[in-house]
Amino acid sequence: MTKLPSKENKEKFVRDMFNSIARRYDLMNTLMTGGLDKKWRKFAVKRAELQPGGYGLDVCCGTGMLTMELARAAGLDGRVTGLDFSEKMLAVAKENLKNFDLKDNISLIQGNAMALPFAENTFDCATVGWGLRNVPDIMTALREMVRVVKPGAKVVSLDMAQPTAPVFKQLYWFCFEKVIPAMGKLWAGNKGAYSYLHASAKVFPNQKVLVQMFREAGLVETKYHNFCGGVVAVVEGRKP
Repeated sequence: MTKLPSKENKEKFVRDMFNSIARRYDLMNTLMTGGLDKKWRKFAVKRAELQPGGYGLDVCCGTGMLTMELARAAGLDGRVTGLDFSEKMLAVAKENLKNFDLKDNISLIQGNAMALPFAENTFDCATVGWGLRNVPDIMTALREMVRVVKPGAKVVSLDMAQPTAPVFKQLYWFCFEKVIPAMGKLWAGNKGAYSYLHASAKVFPNQKVLVQMFREAGLVETKYHNFCGGVVAVVEGRKP
């Protein structure tokens, strides 16, 4: 397995990695998921319960795909802020927004998920797509999202999960370890980044454990929703 960075070095490692693959990130997402990533984002936003006119936060927003989905939910009178610490991912997000009809309702800022630069009880929801796996400390990031949403608001994560079905599980991890890095080398010019993706997914808390972490962060009504046999999961909770 690819050696993962230490907790102390993870922030710089992840920023440098995403800076290196930013231009091909959306293409690789589509290829790896067979285009299902769009469906998963829509579901995550639905679970976030952002209403027209609301104010949403997308943490680790990357190239802005989930951010734009939130903006559609918030509508013409709503607002969404996307936050990421990779300047090159944010640059791609700005390019993606150019022809988006609600671009004026979206603010993109560079910032750290471990110390969100917002006041308590600011947002009507907070989402994070494929981001918790990459932060140095999951509980710190979760507690920050809980802090900045309003009472009654949802915190929702969309990320890799861990399938449990025999045979399928082994086949999945084999393909993930061998095929995805090869695709990363071919299409993104960076095999190492996608080897990290496999390694980080292997050690990321499974959906049941992540639900428990959501509870420990202070959320209620916690649950998870599996996709593709547990390969991907949406985990949610509500701030009391």
